[in-house]
Amino acid sequence: MREAGPASEAGRDADLTVRPWQAPPRPPAPATGFFGQAGVRFGMIYASLFGASSLALAAFLWWSTAGLLDRQNEAAITVDTQGLLERYGEGGLPALIDTIEQRIAGNIDEDGIYLLVDSDLRRLAGNLELWPRRLPADFDWAQLHIDRGGARGMARVHRVDLAEGLHMLVGRDVESRTQLRSIVADAMLWAAVIAVLLGTVGAVAVRGLFRATLADVSATATAISMGDLMRRVKVTGHSDEFDLLAETINDMLDRIARLMDGVRQVSNAIAHDLRTPITRARMRLEDAATHARTEADLRLAIERAQADLDGIVAVFQALLRIAEIEAGARRSAFTQVDVAPLLADLAELYEAAAEETGQSLVARIPPSATVFGDRDMIQQAVANLLDNAVKFSPPTGMIRLSAHATPGSVEIVVADDGPGIPPQDREHAAQRFFRGEAARSTPGSGLGLSLVQAVAMLHGGTLRLEDNAPGLRAVLQLPASDPRQVAA
Repeated sequence: MREAGPASEAGRDADLTVRPWQAPPRPPAPATGFFGQAGVRFGMIYASLFGASSLALAAFLWWSTAGLLDRQNEAAITVDTQGLLERYGEGGLPALIDTIEQRIAGNIDEDGIYLLVDSDLRRLAGNLELWPRRLPADFDWAQLHIDRGGARGMARVHRVDLAEGLHMLVGRDVESRTQLRSIVADAMLWAAVIAVLLGTVGAVAVRGLFRATLADVSATATAISMGDLMRRVKVTGHSDEFDLLAETINDMLDRIARLMDGVRQVSNAIAHDLRTPITRARMRLEDAATHARTEADLRLAIERAQADLDGIVAVFQALLRIAEIEAGARRSAFTQVDVAPLLADLAELYEAAAEETGQSLVARIPPSATVFGDRDMIQQAVANLLDNAVKFSPPTGMIRLSAHATPGSVEIVVADDGPGIPPQDREHAAQRFFRGEAARSTPGSGLGLSLVQAVAMLHGGTLRLEDNAPGLRAVLQLPASDPRQVAA
């Protein structure tokens, strides 16, 4: 069994040095006023958009109904006027009077308006008795009230000035069209009232939906701030944006819970693993102060206590190094790295270390193996794996270091024929300070695989621990290019 650290993100997150803190209960912040509420603002936006669309629809309907009638009416008057002018040009005043009388007689709908007067405004022909007095002297188009056969109506007329001081009015009775316009106007008014009511109802509904959706988020956040780390936002199952928000928040809360649990575990592990060397150093110094007879005895006790304290410092340095790697402080320096020369140097270094204990190291390294990352971090991670292999392999064991390219990545493999790690412990093997039963008597702090795991995750790779039958096979997989660019 060997040193280990978190093999999963849960274990890695658990190691961040976050100090547990519980906020005191606080009442919710007071609202900034009715119109300062986000739900009200969203409701007003909805109502504004609904009102604008309704207004645009009403304008189009008006243009396509009442406006169309006006345009058709004016077009008919213009055509009628052109015909009369042509007859006047062909046969003079008698032909014009005759044509007007014929058109009055042949007007089945009785909606035609005609009036021909002389320079003194005396009627010469037409179905109007008098020239309208209340209109401007030089009007072109006008809408006026008329009396025909004792009935009062509304007419749209066009004025034409002829030679010899003659004046002519050509128009149409638009009383029925006016009534239709009035009906359409009333319908538009009621439609506007209904649109306002529907917009208001919709705004209230949007505000209620918005508040109901965020109320659970707010309640969950308040419960979390008061120390209830098990509270989660409800997911409706509609798979909409609010569900996505709820799932994201719940993932964040799960991560926070893992962090808090990890802080407690790491604190307990640090206290447990450091208590022994600190106590041992204190006892040695105390014993030297009481029983040391010579300067050599006192110096020996100090050196032993110093060695214990150096071990404690090494543990904290390893923890800081892991925290630095996990924080990604050096990711800006990542570049394309050929790990083949790096692995060759490590193989040469650890081959000598293995020979001192009767072990052998076999390296199979390709001519080139390029990954995207930090050379020093990769070197330290592989060195940790080789150090573990040398430490846990039997005196005549064989250690194998190899590398090979896979689609989009490079796998660095360190295998040994030592005791290995039981399957039930591999899930926790990369957790900080984790040490299996077989590693209890072996020097170490239980942080070696934790650092390898941190390096792998920072590079966007993975660390896999597999059975080598016998022994352990550690596979460090690193991407060949920047994972963020590939994802983009």
